[in-house]
Amino acid sequence: MSRTMMDETFLNPLLVARAVDAALDEDLGRAGDITSAATLPAGAMARAVMRARRLGIVAGLPVAIAAFRRLGPELWIEERAHDGARVEAGDALIVVEGSAHAILGAERVALNFASHLSGIATATAAFAAKIAHTRAKIVCTRKTTPGLRVLEKHAVRSGGGANHRFGLDDAVLIKDNHIAVSGGIGPALRAAKSAVGHLVKIEIEVDGLDQLDEVLREGADAVLLDNFEPETLAEAVRRVGGRMPTEASGGITLDRAAAIAETGVDLLSSGWITHSAPSLDIGLDIEMG
Repeated sequence: MSRTMMDETFLNPLLVARAVDAALDEDLGRAGDITSAATLPAGAMARAVMRARRLGIVAGLPVAIAAFRRLGPELWIEERAHDGARVEAGDALIVVEGSAHAILGAERVALNFASHLSGIATATAAFAAKIAHTRAKIVCTRKTTPGLRVLEKHAVRSGGGANHRFGLDDAVLIKDNHIAVSGGIGPALRAAKSAVGHLVKIEIEVDGLDQLDEVLREGADAVLLDNFEPETLAEAVRRVGGRMPTEASGGITLDRAAAIAETGVDLLSSGWITHSAPSLDIGLDIEMG
């Protein structure tokens, strides 16, 4: 397995604990793991290895470890890979030894997080590879699983992508519906500039070159070019001329990513990498004896 630049991307342990507790509460319910309680001796011990079953980029291993720790604080855990690592089928990711009840009680939650987040990291890495010959970056959106946004955005970073805003409260993004209600691009931009502080960025969405020209007259911190074809994107980038970052959005698929990035845009934003990326197949096997 190999490591990438994104291995040490920050993941807030307080938010990890909150997500893990919610998932364990959902899985253990009112009576706990009644299968393990019925079949395992009270003091049963075990050694388990979490392995990748397919090639990919891993993410969410600290979350999986937190799940095991929550049910078994005394478990011995060895992390064999790190978030952002490229792994092959069969590579060990985590080794856990100790209470079999704790290991099996946390198994599915740990695997769900690791598989889902590794799938996002793997999908992001595929996009990043497609556009590596350009200046563009792949970024995520707010199209995330409710309650898992921070974790999914961490997975995007682990895969070599970058994050868009985390929520409605950390940046202004004026979209078509805001423009419609506020009375146009000019009124929307002027209202936003008068309302927010100097550290808050303002981005605005446009769906044509005529709207882009309005934005260039009014001024903004960034412009989102929504559902532009590559030829129109290239013209939009030319008109912007480096005055603000340009973001391409809408229909950003893996097979179109290179053509879109080659127009010179700075960012490609994709909701697919968080809401539709397939999970990476990861399993947990008990090794006895």
